[in-house]
Formats: sequence, structure tokens, C-alpha cells
Amino acid sequence: MKIVVSGAVMLLMLSIISFGMPTFANAQSTEAPLSVLTDFPGYAENADIIISGKVKESSLSEYSTPVTLMIVSPDGNIVSIDQLNLNSNNEFTTTIVAAGPLWKSGGDYTVKANYGAQKAETTFNYAGGSGSITEPPSPPEPIPIPEPVIEEPIAVIEEPEPVLIAEPEPEPEPEPLCGEGTVMRDGKCVAEQKEGGGCLIATAAFGSEMAPQVQFLREIRDNTVMTTQSGTAFMTGFNQFYYSFSPAVADLERENPVFKEAVKVTLTPMLTSLTLLNYVEIDTEEEMLGYGISIILLNIGMYFVAPAAAIIVIKNRINHVKKYLKK
Repeated sequence: MKIVVSGAVMLLMLSIISFGMPTFANAQSTEAPLSVLTDFPGYAENADIIISGKVKESSLSEYSTPVTLMIVSPDGNIVSIDQLNLNSNNEFTTTIVAAGPLWKSGGDYTVKANYGAQKAETTFNYAGGSGSITEPPSPPEPIPIPEPVIEEPIAVIEEPEPVLIAEPEPEPEPEPLCGEGTVMRDGKCVAEQKEGGGCLIATAAFGSEMAPQVQFLREIRDNTVMTTQSGTAFMTGFNQFYYSFSPAVADLERENPVFKEAVKVTLTPMLTSLTLLNYVEIDTEEEMLGYGISIILLNIGMYFVAPAAAIIVIKNRINHVKKYLKK
């Protein structure tokens, strides 16, 4: 009888242990492959939005792949986009200022993060803003430090004469080492982040955000196109189309050097045509529309009309040679 009771107790204990094991295993696998979050649930205009996240170890690719981060307004417009590299702990973080012409609508904004096939998103509330870019406060003027007064010792001799001690010359202050478009952070020169995101395809093609071609595109966008209402409306619609495929093209450029060089050659005619905007003054909406449409038609001619005409001429020449050979 004791043996039967002991066997029943052992079976009961084994059943309890085996029932608890799947629950424990499931508890260990609740970590999401990709996570993203903000430091606060809501923000006002000109507030710093700190966005951070982490990629699970098992989701890492064989090659280095940045995390694509995108912020979408309540009306569906993309207000910011960036690509962030992971640190040694597979984490990423960035700070975005809620100010500028794209930060007007109030409501719930969506933060979308993509890492290869992994996707994650979160939301935060924005109170709405005026749409103007807030200039950073000027640094306070340094308070002059009075030079120490050095007492001149008097040597006691038969004929006392004052001993003059030359005052040490102040050392010149070191000049800032960072160039234009960079700022000093934690002792390192890093690219200055500006409103509206960057050109992902051009940055990947020319290798850096500080490349002259990328800086030129950014200046045309901020100092020429975005200064008019029609230019701002054009950039809003263009961003919806451009950022739908540019992260994938930028990743392909990093993986394939031949494709990267092909994209670089393809961008050169467009960059040449945009230099025309440096020689004109755009002060009204009509001028912006006129010059903008002219630049678009010029690029259509270079990228589509000219190649099509060349193909037609070559085809006609080949047909002419074939007819001549038949005779």
C-alpha cells in the first residue's frame, strides 16, 4: 500500500513540473525582435524627443545594417527619417527637436522602426506648433578672468633697485577643430542634424553626410525650396514618394560597390542642373514655380528624352546599314 501511495505522489510531482516547464520557456522568449520607444508620452513645440530601441540578438544580420527610423504625422506626412547604427549592446538612440515647417499638426505621431524584415512602432502625442524653425540660443559671452597680480620682490642690497618680472603672456585660446556642418559632442566632431531628414541615396553613394554633393542638396532644400509655400508643399509630397523606397536603395548601395558607382554617375546630371538655382533670385511663389518646373523638365529631357532620341537614331542607322548590305 505504501508503494502505491509513494508512486502516486511521484507521478503528481512529475505532472506539476512538466506543466510548469512550457510556461517557463515561454516566459524566456517574450522579448520582441525589435523594440522602439520614446522618453515621454507627449511633447510640446521645440521639445527634445529622445527615441531609443533595441534589436534582439537572434535578429542580427550577417552584415552591418542600420535601423531605419521614420516619424509620421497624424495626417500621414513624413516629418523626419534617419538611419541609426547599433552600438555594442545592439541598441540605438537619437534626439529629434519637434520644430520646423513639418511640425504643425497636433495629435498622435507614429514612430516606425525597420531592421531588415523586423518592424516595430510606437506613438506619442504632440500639442502642435507654429511651423517655424527656432534658432538655437547664442552661447553666453565668456566672463573675462582678471589676471593675477604678481608682486614684484625688492632685492635688499646696498643700492636697492626694483626687480622687474615680465608678466606671462596669455596663451591663445584653441580654435574649434570642427568644420562647417559639424558640431562638437563628447569631444568628437559629428554631423549637425537638421530638420527634415537627409538624402539617404546620395549619402550612401558619396559615402558621408559631409560630402560636398550631399551638403549642396541640403542647402538647395533648406535655403531655396523650403522658403516658399509652394516649395514646402512640393517637398511634403516628394518625401512621401522618396522615403518609400530610398532606405532599401541605400542598403543595396552599401552591399554592392558596383551599384553604388552606377548611382553616383546617375546623380551627376541632376546635381549639375540644380546648380542653376544658385544663379537666380527666388523671392515669390511664381518664381519658385517657374524655376522649379523648368528644372524638372530639364531633368526629364536629360534622363528620358535624350536617351530615347539616341536609341532611335542608332536604330535608324542600323536599319540603313542593313538595307545597304542587302543591295
